[in-house]
Amino acid sequence: MGDTLEFNEIYQEVKGSWNDGRLRFSKQSVVYKSSKTGKVDNIPAPEISLANWRRVCLGHGIKLSTNTGHIYKYDGFKETDFEKISAFFKANYKVELTEKDMCVKGWNWGTAKFSGPQLSFEVGDNPAFEIPLNNVSQCATGKNEVTLEFHQNDDAEVSLMEVRFYVPPNTGDDGSDPVEAFAQNILSKADVIQATGDAVCIFKELQCLTPRGRYDIRIYPSFLHLHGKTFDYKIPYTTVLRLFLLPHKDQRQMFFVISLDPPIKQGQTRYHFLILLFTKDEDLSLTLNMNEDEVEKRFEGKLNKNMSGPLYEIVSRVMKALVNRKITVPGNFQGHSGSQCITCAYKASSGLLYPLERGFIYVHKPPVYLRFEEISCVNFARGTTTTRSFDFEIETKQNNQYIFSNIEREEYGKLFDFVNAKKLNIKNRGIKENMKGTDGYSDSDEDKHDAYLERMKEEGKIREEADGSDESEGDSDESFNPGEEEDEVAEEFDSNASESESEGEDGDSEDEGKKKKPEKKPKKVVKEKKERKPRKEKKVKDAGAPKRPMSAYMLWLNGNRERIKSEYPGISVTEISKKAGEMWKQLGKDRKEEWDKKAEEAKRQYEKAMKEYKESGGGGGASAVTKEKKKKGGKVDAKKSGGEKEKKKEGGNESFKSKEFISSEESSSESDHDRGSKRKASDDDDDEEEVASTPPSSEAESGSD
Repeated sequence: MGDTLEFNEIYQEVKGSWNDGRLRFSKQSVVYKSSKTGKVDNIPAPEISLANWRRVCLGHGIKLSTNTGHIYKYDGFKETDFEKISAFFKANYKVELTEKDMCVKGWNWGTAKFSGPQLSFEVGDNPAFEIPLNNVSQCATGKNEVTLEFHQNDDAEVSLMEVRFYVPPNTGDDGSDPVEAFAQNILSKADVIQATGDAVCIFKELQCLTPRGRYDIRIYPSFLHLHGKTFDYKIPYTTVLRLFLLPHKDQRQMFFVISLDPPIKQGQTRYHFLILLFTKDEDLSLTLNMNEDEVEKRFEGKLNKNMSGPLYEIVSRVMKALVNRKITVPGNFQGHSGSQCITCAYKASSGLLYPLERGFIYVHKPPVYLRFEEISCVNFARGTTTTRSFDFEIETKQNNQYIFSNIEREEYGKLFDFVNAKKLNIKNRGIKENMKGTDGYSDSDEDKHDAYLERMKEEGKIREEADGSDESEGDSDESFNPGEEEDEVAEEFDSNASESESEGEDGDSEDEGKKKKPEKKPKKVVKEKKERKPRKEKKVKDAGAPKRPMSAYMLWLNGNRERIKSEYPGISVTEISKKAGEMWKQLGKDRKEEWDKKAEEAKRQYEKAMKEYKESGGGGGASAVTKEKKKKGGKVDAKKSGGEKEKKKEGGNESFKSKEFISSEESSSESDHDRGSKRKASDDDDDEEEVASTPPSSEAESGSD
């Protein structure tokens, strides 16, 4: 047996949701690291007092109890893992891994036992369910009832809101009320934030970027209280994951970032980060609201009763002592300007990207923190709008992509060296991977090749060549004569456009040009317009005719509209239609058949009424009106066509065209039109002749009229 046992995809339940991670048993400790947050649970081996093996929803699980009263649960083991884990515990921890079955009878009457920070409801000797008391947000008592309310987790698909316990009305040995005693046991371990006593210290009017505003920060022993003009937030120290102290690029300001899980909430908005902004030249003298002995006993020299110095240093020092977390600061990275951050944009907002020793953090809108271990690969991409900047793309193992754009080109070398030194997978290494004597994660000092710079040079050459070709084309455009080279000009949509350009540049002989002209005759500059179809005449509604019958659905909707409005007060008209559609789909066959019969009956009545209406002479008015309109419309059209012919005789035309763009075919058609206009024939013959003789543009006009 080795010194360690490691297991992947082990799950830990956090307020109703499962977070996966890695679990390692070593001789010295038990270490669990969450894949989602990166938080590490470290349990020293001497503190383990009890270990249970039990069957749970995700296979098998282990429950560990410590001497300090903490309980840890890890699920996702296989049944075959029991023997080796049991042997490891016995050899290294001197603890027996005992099997403990859960009660699955479904009884709701049992015994409530409080063991450390947990309430266990047992039926017989087996636990039916367990409630971590730090998940309890509120506890209320009734006559014989105790109601527990729980913190909600946004990641959980289904959340438990409350549980009620019925407590029998018998009094205890000392005459105390059993309901109150039960509630006190819960409140002593519950995560109920109560501002009892005085604050350790208060920071007045601190500038906060997220949530935005100025807040008074009151420091209590177990939580942080943000008091603003509009909102108040209470943040338990147990929800703080990390602390960051980051210098601004202007070297005059400092960011203090507090990472939170779960986040603080305001309506539907979630704040995963609390960001404070300080100026370096702002000083503060602070006195803690505790005597010196209490300060020494509680903080063990980390804080003094009287402190003075820059404001950001005092705040970060106090938070570090109370939260008991290390403060992360930028490492050895230095950008082109000498600062420890890079100016960029994320989601259309400008901010600063800080390369840290174990990840990247972006401030401030929205804040993003990415650990190296959750990054799948990075990519350096050319900027979309200009070549003076580039984009830095990060893809995570959960297939999420973060694009930091508009980074100055001068920052590329420094950032590339940093990513290379941290051995992150770079997506677009290009020729770099095929170089001799280089490793996939080689040091930046040994690797002199710059793939991104080479690509920029190649794109510059291509642009220069394109600019040169544009100049040569411009020279040929200056000598363009529409009268001589009409047929050689190609349209944008012509597939042989490149051929015509090359012929003009090479300067072919006139004989060759004459031979090629007949082939290009069909290509005309003037686009032929298609005849427009005559508009359909609108039907005139007969006001005296019977109304059409409603469908089964519409009959049902009219009968149930008021009921829907009463069940959903304040619902809009469109929402009523959506809701009615859903209800109609869920309606049974029997109910639908009832409305179908009503619709058929309405249809029969409509047909009968329509028949009687027509027999009595109804329905003729509408057809007579439409016939009258047709006659009038015909006369107007005839007048318009005659007027157009007169305009043609005078040589007038709405769409003016220069002589160079009038082909021989069009001129011949106009002469035919002139001869045809002198003849006196019937209106039908004139119409046919007009369509055959007029140019495409005039055809379209007459059609539109």
